[in-house]
Amino acid sequence: MDEFGMNLDEVMEVIDTAEVLVIRFAILDRRLLVDTRHDDVDGPLLKLVPKASSVEDRFQSLRELRPRFPLPEKIVSFTWPRQVETFRLAGLWSRIADRLIASGYTGVEEQCQAVFAELVEEEKAEVLTAIRGGPSYQSLWERREE
Repeated sequence: MDEFGMNLDEVMEVIDTAEVLVIRFAILDRRLLVDTRHDDVDGPLLKLVPKASSVEDRFQSLRELRPRFPLPEKIVSFTWPRQVETFRLAGLWSRIADRLIASGYTGVEEQCQAVFAELVEEEKAEVLTAIRGGPSYQSLWERREE
């Protein structure tokens, strides 16, 4: 374990080797889907996707997103327990981006930048919802009216 609450070497190994990877961020409902597979027609995929209700649901959604590819043997998944920015600071985001960019497909770098910006914005929105006491949050203390 390190300062990020997990073994970064193991996480980097997963990022470097997994064909399909799903990353859950602590306070976000959507998941980051990384599909490194590519061919002459389709490049790798990096996308925020809804939470799956089951493993079968995740495989089905992958089949719909990537109909030209066979289903992978497995989908590797882990939870990042910290903020999106710490994921970047730990070097994990660049590890994902570098792997996808290495595919040689045009536009992959821009796709990586856009998805990271979307992750940051989604996290900011969720934090604001928590601060404002949105419907999925409960106040621990409330000011008493006098």
